[in-house]
Amino acid sequence: MPENPPVPLTLDGASMLHQMYRMNWKAWRGRSEAERARICAAAERDLKRLMEAQQKGDGTALYSQLGHKGDLMLVHMRHSVEELNRVELALAQMELHDYLELTHSYLSIVELGLYESSAKTYGALAARDVAPHSPEWNASIAETLERQAQAMAARLYPAIPETKYICFYPMDRKRGEEVNWYTEPMADRQRMMHEHGMIGRRYADEVRQIISGSIGLDDWEWGVDLFAQEPGVFKKLIYEMRYDEVSAKYALFGAFYVGVHLPVEKLSAWLAGTL
Repeated sequence: MPENPPVPLTLDGASMLHQMYRMNWKAWRGRSEAERARICAAAERDLKRLMEAQQKGDGTALYSQLGHKGDLMLVHMRHSVEELNRVELALAQMELHDYLELTHSYLSIVELGLYESSAKTYGALAARDVAPHSPEWNASIAETLERQAQAMAARLYPAIPETKYICFYPMDRKRGEEVNWYTEPMADRQRMMHEHGMIGRRYADEVRQIISGSIGLDDWEWGVDLFAQEPGVFKKLIYEMRYDEVSAKYALFGAFYVGVHLPVEKLSAWLAGTL
């Protein structure tokens, strides 16, 4: 019987770009009140245009960021990285952009891991003695992915949740000398991911989650977005997951970015410090 590949099947969806900015408040206060009002009105108009979804799965959301890592956070979802690039260029043309310093950005693609479907599909093909990556094998994999993509279209191209708070962080799986996620048998990885996912499901009524893959696109392997109406739930969910085997043993976490949703109509109040 042919040996199954160690790589689980995945589905790719919307392209995502996170942008974190620091505001040059001193330069901003140096402009006259009339100039600030004009620049703000133009920025609100341009941001509204970016936020108007051209197709399902497109979106842009603005957040007031907490802490020293920046002042504003923009999250963009589009159907391609080319569209994200056009968003970047459009933002750069805004006069308000002259007062913003990009402190961090993150590029990724919405990803759904198919451990269970992979195991079933690989097992069925192996039982038929179909060699991995042969034409018959590739055709069967393509059919599985197409069927799953249609069934999960809403999760692959989601709307950005309209919650009050966002928490974004990148993460890796460890691949060191003693602990290496990528050398574990797929059956073990499937079990651990299932147990990991069950924790998230318990918080489904309080937290919306979007996982995006960034291997080959940015410095970490995945990006995680959590959306909720109450920020304390981020701490509870992530703390509980730290005790889960997949996180306790194999996870590495990057910086955390937390923001409060900022409706574009309130940008002028934010710039005036009167929210």
